This record gives sequence, structure tokens and C-alpha cells, in this order.
Amino acid sequence: HMAVTLKDEKILDTWGVVMEGGAGHAGSLLQSIQGLLKQSELPGISWDIVDAQPGMLKGLFGKKREYLRITNEGLKDYRMYLGARDYGKHLDISWFLTVEPGFFKSAFSAMLAHGNINAISFSLDVFDMQDLRAYATAVHHCCVIRAVQEIGQKIGQDTSKFNWQSK
Repeated sequence: HMAVTLKDEKILDTWGVVMEGGAGHAGSLLQSIQGLLKQSELPGISWDIVDAQPGMLKGLFGKKREYLRITNEGLKDYRMYLGARDYGKHLDISWFLTVEPGFFKSAFSAMLAHGNINAISFSLDVFDMQDLRAYATAVHHCCVIRAVQEIGQKIGQDTSKFNWQSK
């Protein structure tokens, strides 16, 4: 797997839930999500499995987790990282929507906002913003929620009380 570094300041949106009694289902959840992504035929969407680390130094000391990285051809700077892992007897599921502007854009953005990398999102036009929202929402609602509900049914867990709202 390719290794990627996830930096906090680049996270635009995030969602997560811990499913009681869900340990052992991370693999099938990720398979299910990939199947639903395929079925959804979202335009320009592709995915792969990567090893993510929270920062360069921590990565050197072996702090890595496997994520499904979902990218959008039309919005190359934006990526979703979806992870599922056993957490005791439970299943910890989360995703992060990140922005990774190219060098020119990040320099420009830093000038605009005195170092606030998120200023770059203001350079999106209305169609880009609509596409970004559609991409994140479709992946979340049509793939992640559906897959989590399937696993919930399998293990007799009521998912109707889950908070599906991202931050």
C-alpha cells in the first residue's frame, strides 16, 4: 500500500461512529462500501487502499492505519479517507474529507489567508462546490451509511439511533 500523511489542518469534514459489538467486520464493511461505490457509478470517482499516518514523524515510528482513499477526477485536491478498525469488541468507522492544494495554490492560499489553507475552497466556483458536496454526500449516504446499516442488521445492532451528520 502507498503511505499518505493526513494533516489535521487539511481536514474539511469528518464523520464517525463506533458500532457496538461490530469487531471483526472491518474487512466486510470496506468490501461492501467498494461494491456500493461501483454500483453508484459516481462520475470520475476512483478508490484505492492506502496506509495513512497522522504526521511524518509518527509515520517513521510505525503509527499507520489502513484507509480506503476515494478520489474525484474533477476535484483532484479533495480526497476522502475512510477507515474501519476493531476497537475492543466494537467497530470504529470514520471518514475524513481533506484538501491537498498543489504548490501554487497553497502558496496563493497562504497569501490570501495568512496561512489558512482552507481559504483555497473559496476559489471553487459554484459548480465545483456543487460537485464537491455531491461527491461527499453520495459517498456518505449511498455507500457508507448503507454498508454500516447492512453490518448492523447482520449483528443485530439498531443503527436508527446513529448520528449520520458529518461535522
